[in-house]
Amino acid sequence: MKNLINKRYHRIFQVVSLAAVLTLSTSCEDFLDKTPKGQLTQDSFFQTAEHAEQATNATYSILRSFNVHVFSYIGVTDIASDDAEKGSVPGDAAFLQDINDFTFDANNTAPNGIWNGYFQGIFRANQAIAGIENVTDIDPVLKNRLIAENRFMRGYFYFFLVRAFGDLPLVDRNLNPNEYFQERVPKETIYDFIEADLEFAAENLPAKSQYAASDLGRVTSGAANGLLAKVHLFQNDFQNAFDYAELVINSGEYALYPDYLEIFRQAGEHSSESVFEVSTAALEQGGGGSQYNEVQGIRGNPNRGWGFNSPSNDLANAYEPGDPRREATIIFNGETLPDGSVVVAGQGMPADAKFSKKAYLPVQPVGGNGNSGANIRILRYADVLLIAAEAANELNNSTDALRYLNLVRERARQGDDTILPDVTTTDQTELREAIWHERRVELAMEQHRFFDIVRQGRAPEIFANLGINFQEGKNEVYPIPQNEIDLSNGRLTQNPGYN
Repeated sequence: MKNLINKRYHRIFQVVSLAAVLTLSTSCEDFLDKTPKGQLTQDSFFQTAEHAEQATNATYSILRSFNVHVFSYIGVTDIASDDAEKGSVPGDAAFLQDINDFTFDANNTAPNGIWNGYFQGIFRANQAIAGIENVTDIDPVLKNRLIAENRFMRGYFYFFLVRAFGDLPLVDRNLNPNEYFQERVPKETIYDFIEADLEFAAENLPAKSQYAASDLGRVTSGAANGLLAKVHLFQNDFQNAFDYAELVINSGEYALYPDYLEIFRQAGEHSSESVFEVSTAALEQGGGGSQYNEVQGIRGNPNRGWGFNSPSNDLANAYEPGDPRREATIIFNGETLPDGSVVVAGQGMPADAKFSKKAYLPVQPVGGNGNSGANIRILRYADVLLIAAEAANELNNSTDALRYLNLVRERARQGDDTILPDVTTTDQTELREAIWHERRVELAMEQHRFFDIVRQGRAPEIFANLGINFQEGKNEVYPIPQNEIDLSNGRLTQNPGYN
């Protein structure tokens, strides 16, 4: 069913992507005598409900792109954290080693890629919102829903960017040429904008169970509330973080998936635990997949990818004795996989090479490793429970903090009561440490860790203990790409320490 759905979406992605580009090429109109009959143009698009859906699906397609959830993404999240090393072989993608070592500058490929990819997503969302608002031949409920889907994604794109760069240009609409050079506005203004987008989405999106099977994977009111909980957590607004997390918890739409490992296999896609994930499909003609799994896949035997984003020894040692999540997260060199093959790291890789099991593909996709049809998990129900637990503890509500924390630990036991005992402390400091630890081992290699330790204020100490030169007051955010500053006519300023 999923592949059939994505094939339909893929066809309309191709159409609307061309239409979206038209806004960037209006100068070409001077060379045309008249519009070719039967072809979509900027003026003829956004006339019908079908056009509105196509534009929205084009925004979704950005979520699978290389600069949004692939190479640079794993660099600025996992590789930058204590959970992972660059991986692969020495010299391959040296810019990621600079991210790993905090020796990067404003010309590094990773921040540049993120900036371009996520602002492209914002452009697509703005294009769709503006166009859909002018469509008259559409059911009003569908119209609001599609606008809400785009506003959710715009809020998501900005949430990633504000954590990565701090102050940002606020582009809330299609810009006229005289508006292209935008200044950065304070991150607090960006957060207000994100909240407004997500609040609109929460009010106008269906619940997960209200979508038809053919629309599985579209964003929901639960996803909007879950992301709002996280947005407020990152601002230390614990009451709102708790309240929004509880809206998700009490909705009855979500539950912890029984088998932790299977969350990251095909059986776990859009499961009870899925609050927000990126849909992909390994189509024979290509175009529906993602390279997310390939860049992290086993390099060597079996050949599944490039071997980047290698789980660190520090992460491997962070798990409590017997925690099944360790084996569900890390593939060790020499390990025997379920199909009987033995992992052999490729030539030039270290003897203790490790790979992310959460990105492991048991079978090579149609068209090769770069056409993965495995979905990308962005927000899981376990994450929402831990947000609620952390916020509750900060509000001196140890009862709810322990309840939500221990639900996550109970599932992790997989029925073995001899491991992972319930946390019982009500001391706020001790409970905070327990919740932070649980976030690490539960969500490891899912691209949360770097942003978590920065917001917790622990990054300088953690990296100092690892012998990494993380500079407080600088490395909490990434540099604005130098080429963007050069093109801005002096409007964009650089983050401290990167000049």
